[in-house]
Amino acid sequence: MATSASSSVRPWRRLLAVAAEGVASGTPYMVGTKLLQGWLTASQIPLSLIGLLGLAELPYTLKMVWAPALDRWPLPWPDRRRGWLLVLQLTLVAVIGAMALLRPSSDPASLTAIGLMAVLLAVVSATQDIAVDAYRTDLLPDLERGAGAAASNLGYRTAMLAVGAGGFILAGRYDWPLAFLFSALLMLGVVPFTLTAPRLEPLAVPVSSLRQAVLGPAREFLRRSGGPRAVALLTLVLLYRWPDGLLGLMAVPFLIQKGFSPEVVGSVLAGWGIGATIVGTVLGGLLFGRLGMNRSLWLFALVGAAGNLAYWALARFDGGMPALLTAVALENIGGGMVGAAFVALLMSLCNPRFSATQYALLSGVYALSRSLLAAPAGLVAERLGWPGFFLATTAAALPAFLLMVRLTPWNGQGARGAYRADRDGGPSPPSDDAENSRSSGM
Repeated sequence: MATSASSSVRPWRRLLAVAAEGVASGTPYMVGTKLLQGWLTASQIPLSLIGLLGLAELPYTLKMVWAPALDRWPLPWPDRRRGWLLVLQLTLVAVIGAMALLRPSSDPASLTAIGLMAVLLAVVSATQDIAVDAYRTDLLPDLERGAGAAASNLGYRTAMLAVGAGGFILAGRYDWPLAFLFSALLMLGVVPFTLTAPRLEPLAVPVSSLRQAVLGPAREFLRRSGGPRAVALLTLVLLYRWPDGLLGLMAVPFLIQKGFSPEVVGSVLAGWGIGATIVGTVLGGLLFGRLGMNRSLWLFALVGAAGNLAYWALARFDGGMPALLTAVALENIGGGMVGAAFVALLMSLCNPRFSATQYALLSGVYALSRSLLAAPAGLVAERLGWPGFFLATTAAALPAFLLMVRLTPWNGQGARGAYRADRDGGPSPPSDDAENSRSSGM
């Protein structure tokens, strides 16, 4: 339960705030990937060099390394999370605006400048993501977390459409620098929302040393949940969306091998798929408030598994375009619902004292399911064939269901081992107090 949001603040203000911060997260990511890639391609930069931009995305994976700094050194105005958000968002406005001054060419000095700006953008953007996740976690009460996850996702996708569609339209009709200036203005437009967003109350026991900020999140999580349950919770975070990762990696190769043209695949996945995801996200947010955490996790995962089965049916029985539209719709509606419940689960596992670090660590664990655990997807598809592969991706949901029997039982009121303000919001554990007395305030 969030203890830092004032009870006098109306829910719509909290949801508007997290939606605006979703826009703030999505804008720089789209600029640093899609928009910059488009400009470099249009400028005849070799594809081998454009591919190196993937290295600039490493900060999004490594952000847990410096996440403790945001817990240890909060900026107090307007509050401990929005202080960082304001600094980072104004920095992003400046960085994205400055990228409009770039002049892409094969000249080494030009390529070096582009690479440095791409890395700088990614570092600041990844750091902003830490602050956004922490603010959303600290702000939302339990019953609003599903709706808050949905609102954040909608904001993120709004930025994807604004930059991915609007930016490219501006670049095509006018010039690429104008697309970057438009993106900087979109980023600037979030700043008033950050300034007027609901205020977080100060922590009763703030983090007082860098050592505590680094070691405290893991210690607190282990103390709260217990060693075996902590491992089980992390495993659930790792596996809950594993079926999504397996399916997402092979959907395009399957559809093209099935005989659908690249134009059809692109338009269905980008247009129809994004629309279905938005529907699923909104539906998940609305149902979460009625069902609660545990039942949402169960039911939404079943809907997600139905999307995987729809691809099995498409592989097994064909069905043409209607079957394609049905499969993509079920997959993305289920993905939107699963995403809302999953983000709510991650937020429930974070202590407000360490939410920046704990959320970054939990999201890092989840990322492994989309990278390492999904990596064998192609090999499995080759061995089993497409129908067998999609049945295997559906079966990949079973380990999460088995863990949920223990950790999020159907009639329960939240994950066992999750943070609860009434139980865990008291003084620091003895190890932290001793650490404080020895600390020099570093």
